[in-house]
Amino acid sequence: MSDLESAKAYLLQSSTKTGLNLYDHLASVVTKLLDERPENAVDSFEEVSRQIKADVYTESTTMRDEAAATDQLKLATSQRKLFEKGEDEVDDDADQEDDGETEAQIDNMIEQMQYFEDAGVGLSREETFRIFLAMKQLVKERTLSKVRFWGKIYGTKKNYIVAECKFADEEMPDMGDEGPPEDADAAEDADAAEDAEPLPVSKYEWPKILAQEKYPDGVNKFAYFVCNEPNGGPSQWTMLPNALPIQIQRAREIKKLFTGDITTPILSYPPFPSNTLKYKADGKVDSRATYENWQTNPGTEANYLRAQIAQISADCIVSPSGFYTFNEDDDEEEERTEFMKDEEYEGNPRDKLMVQDDEGPDGWAHHMQYILPQGTCKWQDPRNKDPDAEEDEDEDEDGDGEDEIEKETGPSLLHSIMQDPPVDGQQAWSSRLTSVRNPRYAGVLISSNRWPGAHAVSYARAKKFQNVYFGWGHKYSSTPYNPPLPPPAQAEFPTNEEVTEQTDPTREAEEAYEAQNAVKDGDGDEDEDDDDDDA
Repeated sequence: MSDLESAKAYLLQSSTKTGLNLYDHLASVVTKLLDERPENAVDSFEEVSRQIKADVYTESTTMRDEAAATDQLKLATSQRKLFEKGEDEVDDDADQEDDGETEAQIDNMIEQMQYFEDAGVGLSREETFRIFLAMKQLVKERTLSKVRFWGKIYGTKKNYIVAECKFADEEMPDMGDEGPPEDADAAEDADAAEDAEPLPVSKYEWPKILAQEKYPDGVNKFAYFVCNEPNGGPSQWTMLPNALPIQIQRAREIKKLFTGDITTPILSYPPFPSNTLKYKADGKVDSRATYENWQTNPGTEANYLRAQIAQISADCIVSPSGFYTFNEDDDEEEERTEFMKDEEYEGNPRDKLMVQDDEGPDGWAHHMQYILPQGTCKWQDPRNKDPDAEEDEDEDEDGDGEDEIEKETGPSLLHSIMQDPPVDGQQAWSSRLTSVRNPRYAGVLISSNRWPGAHAVSYARAKKFQNVYFGWGHKYSSTPYNPPLPPPAQAEFPTNEEVTEQTDPTREAEEAYEAQNAVKDGDGDEDEDDDDDDA
């Protein structure tokens, strides 16, 4: 063997540690130097050699690499807090009764969703249980007396899980309502208005902003909390603000898909209002400033979501007829807004809960107040008048009756769903059994045709029932959505004789006018000459 072959064989010997040989390593180093061509190749030789060794060398070990987190592991980690038990929780109900504490009433949605599942409606059992645990956490965070799973509204990015709640009597929640400014601020505004130069006052009367129905009355009878995913995180539930009457009016005029982010502004025409109101120095709502503010600062998805929930609840929350009744001590002449469970209720037969011919199901009734077209449950006068001011009798006698307005009315509480108007020529409700394979023990499911996704189920001879909603939060419409037209433009000036432009005279009329003036001028000159002669 020649010296060259012996030397090459020596260089090709592999290392017992790394498995590399010097010949291939030198070839790789020289190749990289020729490719990169650094300025000082001799100074970079050691660094290039080290990099090549680090790239090729693999340390042998018996330790296994950490496995990448799977979707199941991430989901379990995020939802672990739902299953963790607090230190103050007890297992025995008797121990809780000894403490004298009253636990908030949480509907058994696991049992209720089972009947919806039999009818092909509802959530999976896993999601149902997680929502139930999330509602229990909501009770720990807030002082609530009743919690009910209202439904699920779909969004383009995320969905909304909605819980209907009732606060305890001793707690008055902060519903995000902004009242009039403090007296000091109002005084400062009044002083600033006096110092400022007076501006022309517009005679246009802005529409009156109806007062909000405070919790727990009217459209704000309940408080609603929403979350995107029941993961057990801190403050996962967000309370929606109260609904304003004008928000319900505008929600009927627009149609927007939800995104799943309650902070998303609602950009629409007409502008969707927020809960921010502007006030005058005397503490009254400034309609003009409020409307102008809504154009630049519209309401968010939280306001729009709350308005849609109010409409769906008023139209689709039903119960078996006779389950609720009015208190006998209430005045029958006044509008009734409260009801109670009838202790003598014995249930309704299944035939009464089902659709009969073309009349509809007669065994169901609404137990949520009807929302008037103005967006309230109790009618308010929309005219810009001071209710405390005395009316002038002379003005009423001389008036033409233009100020008279017809009071809006609607169906009374606990009215039958047979009174609901038809939907595109069809019945407002459809009914069926929850199971056709087990009709003897099946419940009755009715679905709203006005709000697709609203369902109610009853079982145990209508002694138990539940309402739920799963949908996009929009009313059914057989025609495409058309935005409302803008209001007609106002006249620039009043049309009367003072401002109406006259027709230009003809040349003949001008000549006749000049001749008439010339005759008058001649008569005046003769009179002056006679006066001079007499003098």
